[in-house]
Amino acid sequence: MKILSINAGSSSLKFSLFNMKDESVIASGIFERIGIDGSYTIKFNGEKIKEDAKLDTHVDAVNILLEKLISLKIVESLDEIEGVGHRVVQGKDIFDKSVIVDEEVMKKLESIKSFAPLHNPANMLGIEAFMKSLPHAKNTVVFDTAFHQTMNKETYLYPVPYEWYEKYGIRKYGAHGTSHRYIAETLEKKLNTNKFKLISCHIGNGASITAIKDGKCIDTSMGFTPLAGVMMGTRSGDIDPSLLPPVMEAENKDINQIINDLNKHSGILGLSGISSDMRDLTEAYNQGNERAILTMNKYARRITDYIAQYYVLLEGADNIVFTAGIGENSFIVRKLVCDNLKCLGVKIDDEKNKNCHGEALISTDNSKVKVYVIPTNEELMIARDTLELIK
Repeated sequence: MKILSINAGSSSLKFSLFNMKDESVIASGIFERIGIDGSYTIKFNGEKIKEDAKLDTHVDAVNILLEKLISLKIVESLDEIEGVGHRVVQGKDIFDKSVIVDEEVMKKLESIKSFAPLHNPANMLGIEAFMKSLPHAKNTVVFDTAFHQTMNKETYLYPVPYEWYEKYGIRKYGAHGTSHRYIAETLEKKLNTNKFKLISCHIGNGASITAIKDGKCIDTSMGFTPLAGVMMGTRSGDIDPSLLPPVMEAENKDINQIINDLNKHSGILGLSGISSDMRDLTEAYNQGNERAILTMNKYARRITDYIAQYYVLLEGADNIVFTAGIGENSFIVRKLVCDNLKCLGVKIDDEKNKNCHGEALISTDNSKVKVYVIPTNEELMIARDTLELIK
């Protein structure tokens, strides 16, 4: 069975086509600058095709993708594609698991799109485009928030007027749930049990830390939106909200402009003044740049703070896992974070950490907590859920 995993952004559409017999990737790629000028990249059989294209809407991207799958002989017939799984950022507390798309699901998605105005409407455009262009295939939605629905009320509520929760749904929802669930299930297979306490660190341009016990989310660092938690590439993470009014007045900006600054001009980029890319920051750090060193240490400290918090919440942790772009590739970040955790008995092997490529155990034999690097695979998780739902 062949299944497409789709991640639609406001002006982009990423895809991976899986052969679910062995979970291999047949083809993958991205359509970018939809509604602007348009281009796409498709990878298959070791080849890479990149071309400009007229992409007025997501429907154009879907139609070109399906045409290319045929013309490039990636599939003989579109009938081979039996399922299309879509990533949806926000499922609120309405969806606690992946579901097959039907009219009722689309109505519910429409009702909650204001909770992720930059993401959910784009996700819905992708769903509608595939339902129109690939009508025989089953469409499913996989929610970033679903894995976090096992948090208890004490955890997900904010200490604000309770009526805000009752009237407006103001609470912690979290994000990156599909990635954290993939890490938990991968570790479960590795250890042959789900009876463990795990702190999963999804550290990319966006970052979140999640406490997991016996396969279920206990708490997570992102909140009502992905702006909360640790500092990130361009997001501030947790701050004192009282700083907003004086900055708004001084900068002559409204609240939306300030929130945009916190989302797009803060974090690593804002503090370093260099870049939001960890590779650029690392280069400056290694050259002794003062603000790069400050930023790198601050970044590691904010991640450490959440790991330490969740260590206490879990009453000890069996495993810490680093994943996503920075977590998988920056041995410096992993070392800085783990060195901060020495008081908890966390010890890593510097050679294993530095030479880690792909999945690896990087802690020492006498470390009280095992530390792993496990590459995440949200696209495969979406395909697995889709397969399970349409069987």
